[in-house]
Amino acid sequence: MRVLVCVLALSGVSGPVLAETPADFLATYTQEAKAANPAFLPLSAERGQQFFAQTHGKEWSCTSCHTRNPASAGKHAVTSKAIDPMAPAVNSSRFTRAAKVEKWFKRNCNDVLGRACTAQEKGDVLTYLLTLR
Repeated sequence: MRVLVCVLALSGVSGPVLAETPADFLATYTQEAKAANPAFLPLSAERGQQFFAQTHGKEWSCTSCHTRNPASAGKHAVTSKAIDPMAPAVNSSRFTRAAKVEKWFKRNCNDVLGRACTAQEKGDVLTYLLTLR
C-alpha cells in the first residue's frame, strides 16, 4: 500500500482521481478554481443553489431531473428513469467515486449549459448539496 501511495504521488496523479469523499472533491474543486481564476470566490452554497435551480440558456436546469429538493429522488426529464437523491447526507454513495462524479458532471453540465462546468460551478453545487439533510 505504501508503495502505491508513493508511486501515485510521484506520478503526478492529482485531482478528483484520488477523491473518495465529498470533502475531497470540494478541496480539489477549490484548488482547480483558484488556479483557473485569480479572482476566485470562496465556494458558496447560495451560488450553488441558484446554479442548480436556474436554466443557463438552454431548456433544462439541474432541477429538471433532480427536482427542486435534491435530497429527494428525481426522474430523468426524457426517459423517466428514476434518479437517486443527490444530497450526500441522504445518499451516502454520492460523490465517492471520481470517475462517476466526473462522468455525470460532464453529461449533466452539457445538458444544462451546453459546455463543461467550471471547477467553481461544481464546487458551488457540491457545497449546496452538502447543506441538505
